[in-house]
Amino acid sequence: MRAPEFWTRGDSVATRVLTPAAALWAWGARRRQRRGRPQACGIPVLCVGNLVVGGSGKTPVALALAGRLRNAGIDVHVLSHGYRGRCRGPVRVEPGRHTVSDVGDEALMAARTAPTWVARDRAAGATAIAGAGADCLVLDDGFQDPELAKDLALLVFDGGFGLGNGRILPAGPLREALDDGCRRAHAAIVIGDDTVNVRAVLPSALPCIRASMRPAPELRALRGRRVFAFAGIGRPEKFFRSLQDLGACLVGTQPFPDHHRYRPRELDRVLGAARAAAAVPVTTTKDQVRLPADVAARVMVADVRLRFDDGAALDALLARVVGTGAAT
Repeated sequence: MRAPEFWTRGDSVATRVLTPAAALWAWGARRRQRRGRPQACGIPVLCVGNLVVGGSGKTPVALALAGRLRNAGIDVHVLSHGYRGRCRGPVRVEPGRHTVSDVGDEALMAARTAPTWVARDRAAGATAIAGAGADCLVLDDGFQDPELAKDLALLVFDGGFGLGNGRILPAGPLREALDDGCRRAHAAIVIGDDTVNVRAVLPSALPCIRASMRPAPELRALRGRRVFAFAGIGRPEKFFRSLQDLGACLVGTQPFPDHHRYRPRELDRVLGAARAAAAVPVTTTKDQVRLPADVAARVMVADVRLRFDDGAALDALLARVVGTGAAT
């Protein structure tokens, strides 16, 4: 599903019509939190979540934290809901055995960085991870899940989208009221240039750490080259702009819905369009795990890494939970 355009506008007819439904959604979200009974799993839980529907950058942040902790010698595991995968779990992801259809694309991505598990019941998944001997776990999404206690909760925001129109579902992209979510968070992560001034609407007492997506060094080879880009992520246009910022000559783009399962004829069209334009077909790491092996071999992956502007501030937050700092 693609976000409706009115979610980015301050006011619209659709927003006004849906305001009563949004009030009901907000009431339901508060009720769910009040009725929840958070369970501790015996090891620290670091939750990476967001307040808006769509791609804010949760998974890149979760993987960056997992990599940072592993570099510090901490046995960290990642817990994913396994969105659109058939495995209910708890189950540890085995990339050589599990497929996207089994565990979802984000879990397969995460398994390249750290031991990763999927579980529909996050509390049960966390208990399984603790039983496997992990020192701590990073929860990819699950901020709104009231059944698992979180020792550190980070809210991720896209600096170019922020809160959209600031309204709650379905009148806007917010999963819950801003104040409600911020009260349960320990810090915010803003990714990219804050062009919509996210920081100004967040509580002043909430620590805020800036981060940016940096292209892998090998992507410099795209400078000046003709590129046909395609992506099935939360905000494909952001990916397309990043390629232009690299200096690539973007001759065509094809957006798909987030987590899209590519059909053979769709991939044939993409590859055909790239061939006709004498361009390199390029996609994201998240899309790569959803491609058949023969197609993946013909497509260049634009690998990017998340970098925190203030690594010391992040390490201070992590130290409160896991008792040690991490490498920048």
